[in-house]
Amino acid sequence: MDKVTTLSIAKQKHEGRKITALTAYDAPFAEMMDDAGVDITLVGDSVGMAVLGRSDTLSVTMEEMIHHTRAVSSAVKRAMVVADMPFMSFQVSPEKALENAGRLVKEGGAHAVKLEGGRSMAETIEKIVSAGIPVMGHVGLTPQSVHALGGYKVQGRKSQSARQVLADARAVQSAGAFSVVIEAVPVDLAQAVTAELDIPTIGIGAGPDCGGQILVLQDMLGISGRTPRFVKRYADVAGVVRQAFEKYIGEVRDGEFPSVEHTYKPSPKVSLKVVGADTPKKRG
Repeated sequence: MDKVTTLSIAKQKHEGRKITALTAYDAPFAEMMDDAGVDITLVGDSVGMAVLGRSDTLSVTMEEMIHHTRAVSSAVKRAMVVADMPFMSFQVSPEKALENAGRLVKEGGAHAVKLEGGRSMAETIEKIVSAGIPVMGHVGLTPQSVHALGGYKVQGRKSQSARQVLADARAVQSAGAFSVVIEAVPVDLAQAVTAELDIPTIGIGAGPDCGGQILVLQDMLGISGRTPRFVKRYADVAGVVRQAFEKYIGEVRDGEFPSVEHTYKPSPKVSLKVVGADTPKKRG
């Protein structure tokens, strides 16, 4: 299959073919989803909550994002690898944002970066895009602004906030982003934004009318302990893994593992004589 690029993503939008995206944070899962045919693999700053056990995404560092992006990009052959820009890696100045975006591409192997924010980030997006780095926008619920938003709440329920989401999406497009994630907004607002924009929208908790969908890997596989309303669990991986752990622990304790089939045969050429075993004991 052909490599996914910004051009092929745009083509999917105009041909009405849905874009598929999932998060990944390591090589094994990235390789599996790439083999399955996913279009976009997002190395999300959600790694902080999904993998690193933190309560939010705010403490994730550039070094951590580069580390996980490098692992994912090493395993992906077809999908577009998009790396999240972590909190305070792009808000300080457009120049600093460009520097950090470049690190995610150069050191992490990302094909594009994603950053949160709309109108306030337009200049930053333009700066990064002008350097030849594709940018995916992110509007609606922006987790890095969780404290300002008062929690992980649905955005755009009222007319004013709905207009803000639409204006943010327009600004992201005008700044040169090749796509935009819309998170946690009412279905009619996501539909309106998608119809308004020329670039693809990728929804998470934004209904079926977006140009594509994205889910966090741990959520859709049933690995995380939480299940947001917008998540569909496609497998109970946690149950399967837990059962395997319990079986292993039981077999080790009962002496069932390792059995003969898991043991290397002794070599007849190797002497197992214990050094000093035949040394005469000293007499008192």
